[in-house]
Amino acid sequence: MPLSDDILKRVTFLVGSSDTVSRIGDVTGIEPFGEEVTEFLNDVSRELLKSPAAKGYPDVVTFGFWLRKASVNKLKERFVTDGRIRLGKGVVFHIAPSNVPVNFAYSLAAGLMTGNANVVRVPSKDFPQVRIITDALSSVLERYEELKPYVICVRYGRDSEINDAFSSVCDMRVVWGGDNTIAELRKSPLPPRSGEITFADRYSLAVIDSDSYMSAEDKDRIAQDFYNDTYLTDQNACTSPMIVVWTGSRISDSQEIFWGRLHTLVKEKYEFKPIQAVNKLTKSYLASCALDTGKISHEDNLLVRVEVNELTEKVIGYRDNSGFFFEYACSDIRELIPICNDKRCQTIGYIGDSSVFMPLIASKVKGIDRIVPVGRTMDFDLIWDGYDLPSVLTRTIAVE
Repeated sequence: MPLSDDILKRVTFLVGSSDTVSRIGDVTGIEPFGEEVTEFLNDVSRELLKSPAAKGYPDVVTFGFWLRKASVNKLKERFVTDGRIRLGKGVVFHIAPSNVPVNFAYSLAAGLMTGNANVVRVPSKDFPQVRIITDALSSVLERYEELKPYVICVRYGRDSEINDAFSSVCDMRVVWGGDNTIAELRKSPLPPRSGEITFADRYSLAVIDSDSYMSAEDKDRIAQDFYNDTYLTDQNACTSPMIVVWTGSRISDSQEIFWGRLHTLVKEKYEFKPIQAVNKLTKSYLASCALDTGKISHEDNLLVRVEVNELTEKVIGYRDNSGFFFEYACSDIRELIPICNDKRCQTIGYIGDSSVFMPLIASKVKGIDRIVPVGRTMDFDLIWDGYDLPSVLTRTIAVE
């Protein structure tokens, strides 16, 4: 379906215009990590890091740091190493998740770094972070005329005709969101030579070695790191731990201090809605009926903990968000196999020594794409969910 005037008038442009996007099919891929793109991203970084509005949103500030020239050049060093000739695939159509404000920006930046023109559907919810970032992009683009066709951000409601139109002109489609979102987008055909990357429903966990935690000097910093991993996105991000696994010899002491400091932080910072309390209370009761549970802690609904006596795949079906955690005391890391032997298992955030996970990996579980320290589960990388994005979003020209 062509990008007709009837289609485009149903689209709101946050970056770019209907005139620019109507000619998107003529745009070609460029060199990955090119100098102009690197300078553009660095200028966006400066715009965000000096913005008073951005300072109130740690996820925006983190994104700004990620765009710095030094950061992008490090990525270039990692991924442009073999001397082969590569160009961006062409046009990438991104569908961002509805519940993670800044994800759209990382997806856009990944597409741009790899030499592609990008049409990004931002979340339909009017997150302040989306407006801060798109305003910065639009402002900086005024100094980069040649890059205007490569940076387009749109917003529209559920509309299969618009999905059809953007899908019909893209060389790659990148779909973030739940399984239902992916199923809906796959109703929109792609051109024969076009490809697709999908980031489906995932879940994550944290493993905390109690001895390492008790010996840590800055426990307030750990609480802040865990808060950033979870509450900043209402625990909706696929990287946000929904199970906390405890190991070591000082579990009881660690739990008391860890959850106490986190609760203090949540009470101070988190904006809580009554519906979240209802949902968490309901889910905790359902879990207690269906699972082998121990103590359930929810003194004021800001932080709900459900102790489970066994980690099984059934636990995943009762997860919730906004500060809802299952807890498990573990004596052997291989006890995690039932919840990690699932392709939906994405990230393990840890406090302690990452080498303890080697027996779990050696068991050849189907899940686990990332093992990172607590506080870094939200850190975006160009290898994500097992995809090497610089390889997938570029084409290689063979010259003999």
